[in-house]
Amino acid sequence: MQFLLLVYTDATLLDALPEGEFDTMMKGCLEHADDLQREGKLLAFQQLEDAKTARSVRIRNGQARVSDGPFAETKELLGGFNLIEADDIDEAVRIASELPWATTGCIEVRPVRDVDIVRKRVGA
Repeated sequence: MQFLLLVYTDATLLDALPEGEFDTMMKGCLEHADDLQREGKLLAFQQLEDAKTARSVRIRNGQARVSDGPFAETKELLGGFNLIEADDIDEAVRIASELPWATTGCIEVRPVRDVDIVRKRVGA
């Protein structure tokens, strides 16, 4: 059985970390991820860019409405994800607007962070 673990963070708490603590935590996290991958427990992982880079797509009455941020209404629950390849966020928004689920909910579009760049930066 597979599980998707969604990681939610509090930017206020992250910003309050002492200098260098985030990188120390990230290095430990990446090293732990490497261990879990060797054990066959971690199949894949990605970090998302900051929520302020997100776009949300809703289609109502045949009209697309794109808003900044991941502002889903409380009645909208996470139902799944699609990992796509797109040239830029505009193409990603176009692809999201073609999904039928935009008519009954919200498709959040967020860039995936390049973890290899983070790995190099923190020395993991």
